[in-house]
Amino acid sequence: MLWVCILLPQLAMDGVLRNRTNAGAPLALLSGTPQRRVLQAVNPAARSLGLRPGQSLIAAQALARGFATADYDLASIERWQQFLAAWAYGFSSQVSLHYPRCLLLEVQSSLGLFGPWPRLEARLREELATLGFGHRITLAPNPAAARVLANVHDGLAVMDTETLHRVLAPLPVERIGLPREVATAFARMGLRTLKQVLALPRDGLARRFPAEALRHLDTLLEHRPLALDFYRPPDRFDARIELNFEVESNQALLFPLRRLTADLAAYLAGRDSGVQRFTLLLEHRNLADSQMPVGLLSAERDPAMLFELTRGRLEHLQLPAPVLAVRLVARELPAFVPEHRELFDERPQQSLPWEQLRERLRARLGDDAVQGLGARADHRPECAWQTQHAAQNELPTGAGPRPGWLLAESKPLHEASLRVLAGPERIESGWWDGGDVRRDYYLVETRNGQRGWAFRQIKDGGPLLLHGWFA
Repeated sequence: MLWVCILLPQLAMDGVLRNRTNAGAPLALLSGTPQRRVLQAVNPAARSLGLRPGQSLIAAQALARGFATADYDLASIERWQQFLAAWAYGFSSQVSLHYPRCLLLEVQSSLGLFGPWPRLEARLREELATLGFGHRITLAPNPAAARVLANVHDGLAVMDTETLHRVLAPLPVERIGLPREVATAFARMGLRTLKQVLALPRDGLARRFPAEALRHLDTLLEHRPLALDFYRPPDRFDARIELNFEVESNQALLFPLRRLTADLAAYLAGRDSGVQRFTLLLEHRNLADSQMPVGLLSAERDPAMLFELTRGRLEHLQLPAPVLAVRLVARELPAFVPEHRELFDERPQQSLPWEQLRERLRARLGDDAVQGLGARADHRPECAWQTQHAAQNELPTGAGPRPGWLLAESKPLHEASLRVLAGPERIESGWWDGGDVRRDYYLVETRNGQRGWAFRQIKDGGPLLLHGWFA
């Protein structure tokens, strides 16, 4: 087996920065009591001002001005780790959150689908960068070794046990995942590397050090398996972005909306599902949340499409009060069926597929503005069609050729050179509702080569009446 470790060293900071439009501005995350606030984490821009983790807020403000602050929220760290686990579930069915701020993925069985490891690694890094999370990635034959290697390497890939032992041997004892007191004890004994520790008699190590330390060493060297609980994604998506200030215009909500729909798409890709209905909630200070339901005609998960549809509906919404936070909730996540396309798609590059165009029109014009056509069980041509849900378009079956353009009122044909190509096809129907018709229909062609559908009333034998044109 091959295990990937994705270490997220600045998960709390990334979780805050990805929801800000000015991600490059100095930012410090604060912890501690209200009486003594301490800098828990700083971004590179804040570090360039001289700020360091561990400084008190008062000392940091005396040193520099113009940096933003936010709370160091442990709950948000757990929430982002759960979100990234749902994303990683799209690459492996065995995803574990065994270590904090870290994802473990078994990818031996995934390489046949995603290609060799360099290609899979590049895709993981690209998608993590798009999501806005810094990371370190390593590969090893067991999950514990992959986690240890992430402490000292980024991008290292070890494929076999022999190479793994060779790579682990020179690692410092304080970087191999041992408890701090055990690593300190080894250092006081003059043992600096894992190789030196393994050279000691095992009986002596067992007498002087806790059993957990020996079990950890056995796990690193693949003498003992690591028991893992595997992640399973929940059946609903619920994400919230708290805004830095009160927003009074729809335009200012587009950035958090784009982030939420992109997160929803990443979550859906991990579950291999789509979304057909979700709700956007806008939180206000003294009013109930504004709810904006978004419904699609079929399950989708394309981030650009989800954003475009939600933005189109948001533009028609009147904000009753300033918005403090934006929340997106999706409870129904049906299976996603990708669109079937030809191998050589001759559609122009800039044209939209019908499904995306349909949804965009519904978002811009309203649900009732886009209708589909459906067949109705009636032989009378003017009654054989009905408007219905835009997702459904049916053609009548079991009948002869029918024109694509049916005239609202039939009109006489007076062309002398009219040629009859087929017919007659007799239609007698409608006696039960007072709309009785008795007609003989013909496929005709004009002098210019245009084909039409014409009929003659059976009862009076009058002239041909044009009822529709063929394309």
